[in-house]
Amino acid sequence: MNATDHETLHIEAAVFRRLREHLLQARPDVQNIDLMILAGFCRNCLADWYREAAEARGITMSKDEAREAVYGEPFGDWKAKHQQPATPEQLAAFEAARKRHD
Repeated sequence: MNATDHETLHIEAAVFRRLREHLLQARPDVQNIDLMILAGFCRNCLADWYREAAEARGITMSKDEAREAVYGEPFGDWKAKHQQPATPEQLAAFEAARKRHD
């Protein structure tokens, strides 16, 4: 395949949109802490990467603006609808995973 830079950009953007849709609409039941434990990133990480990419292009974006861009609504609203408090087991697994990645 000989995709041009422009085509590659569009393909990568489509993949990002599909990942975002999957994590936010198809699987909102998957908790951010579980994503962190299993994959080492979560929806908030995507928002951080989004903000960093914007800043690399000279666009100033707050943490809240980036989260809204990723979540499709204010983070607090999405969190109230979908996120549950972390269980002691999740917190322990998160800490163990964090130690493995240090």
